[in-house]
Amino acid sequence: MSEAGRERVLRAALELFGRNGVAGTTLSALRTAGGVSVGSFYHHFPGKEAVAEALFVECVGMYQDAFLGELRAHDSARGAVSGAVAFHVRWCKEHPDRARFMFTERPAASAALDERNRAFYREVRSWWRVQVRHGALIDVDGTTAFVLWLGPAQELCRMWLNGQSPEPAEEQVGWLSAAAWRSLGGGHAD
Repeated sequence: MSEAGRERVLRAALELFGRNGVAGTTLSALRTAGGVSVGSFYHHFPGKEAVAEALFVECVGMYQDAFLGELRAHDSARGAVSGAVAFHVRWCKEHPDRARFMFTERPAASAALDERNRAFYREVRSWWRVQVRHGALIDVDGTTAFVLWLGPAQELCRMWLNGQSPEPAEEQVGWLSAAAWRSLGGGHAD
């Protein structure tokens, strides 16, 4: 299977998994929608679960790369904290199929995902430690920081993507950004 064929399978998977879930998508439907033969499919993927893993890693990679770009774009901790909240909502709006897939499907742990996550969190933690040393952010563990920083925005996007609420409004993003800063600002929160 050429790289173009691999990409067609991944694009088909995004659509089919989004509509039917991984469990509800047959390998035959995935191959047909991707326009590849059985042999071509198995050349790159040992099965449907491997497609789900590859798609998940791709989606996470796109999100993480863009998140780090957002983080680097700000000169202040406050700007980065608020900007990352707005980024999260914006990314979900710009990539609703990918965001929905990431919220609903969790493939088994994989070396590719572990490697990507280690590099991402290492960079975020390094940035965070610098901000803590300067008194700009509170000194909390990574899990607590994530929950306080992006948890509410993630839940707002999840509710919207699941059809439980309207698309997030700019006013909501502003409230969540301000709340994240109030929660995380190291004595500089106002």
